[in-house]
Amino acid sequence: MAPLFVAVVSAIYPAGGRIGTVPAYLGAMLYAELPDTTDARFNLAMEEQVLRHRMTEEDLLLFYVNAPSVIIGRNQNTIEEINSDVIAERGIRVVRRISGGGAVYHDLGNLNFSFMTRDVHNRFNRYDTFNGPVVDVLRSMGVPAELSGRNDILAGGRKISGNAQFAGAGRMFSHGTLLVSANLDDVTAALRPKPGKLESKSMKSVRSRVANISEFLAAPVDVHELRERILERIFGTRDRTRIPRLDLTDADYDGARQLLADRYDSWDWNYGRSPAFNLQRAQRFPAGEIDMRLQVEDGRITAIRIFGDYMGSGDVSEVEQRLLGLHYERDAMVQALDAVDLGNYFGRVSRAEVLSVLCP
Repeated sequence: MAPLFVAVVSAIYPAGGRIGTVPAYLGAMLYAELPDTTDARFNLAMEEQVLRHRMTEEDLLLFYVNAPSVIIGRNQNTIEEINSDVIAERGIRVVRRISGGGAVYHDLGNLNFSFMTRDVHNRFNRYDTFNGPVVDVLRSMGVPAELSGRNDILAGGRKISGNAQFAGAGRMFSHGTLLVSANLDDVTAALRPKPGKLESKSMKSVRSRVANISEFLAAPVDVHELRERILERIFGTRDRTRIPRLDLTDADYDGARQLLADRYDSWDWNYGRSPAFNLQRAQRFPAGEIDMRLQVEDGRITAIRIFGDYMGSGDVSEVEQRLLGLHYERDAMVQALDAVDLGNYFGRVSRAEVLSVLCP
């Protein structure tokens, strides 16, 4: 069973520099671990607990490993992202996270990392800022890693890491996966590709897009060794006695267990209730898909849900509430959203692109 790791990093993001490039930073970092938990529900709950309640002026780094699970993006329609039969047959857990983006697969051959900071300005949707040390480590191991697209790390043109971000209350995290030796057959079978994202819906298409880091290594490395190498890259040492500890408290465990009960173990959160709808408008843009479901009765919007793998920081339910009850016609919808910063909700999808889906 792999433990959950937390480290605190003070000012590790120098302007114009890369993580860990200044030796003076090495004396201000803390490290802690939560042993023997690979429950994705609890790990995501603890990640949220730490972000909301243990952040100071220092930055944080957290690692965890999950048993087989599919982690759904905050705004996605779970049922349409997974192969329910495979999920049930193979005992794969389904959990929704609080960050946006697309669905990813976790198992014991996948290492998850999470950078946390209070310095949100100009960092949200800047994955290069946070993934630099990870790419450095992979390259030092001989993996041809490169940042690509909106949120991926690729090797040989294939995805080895997917990333997403969450921001709220003046703090954020940027977290990602590292496929070290994951069961790619489960990745292929458990996730259901959507038209427009892949040229083909076939399992072969999904399998060809992802790879394990181990495929690029001359000698095997497991998730624990990769974690140690990343820690060494950032902290300058693997020696735990040289890294002051951050101890998780009873309050942290209590808070995580409460989040587990209220959110991460809830069917409503993980699958979500979708209203009956008689209209669907969907489009994929380079920065993400927007999929709008509407119930329109007597010309008015009586129910609305907006799904997608877009990566905004705001809660899209606020946009839904602005549209609920309006006449379903362009002028009314444009007027209702006139003063709204849609980029806050949909990330790098432009206002014109958002409105092209929302408005007929």
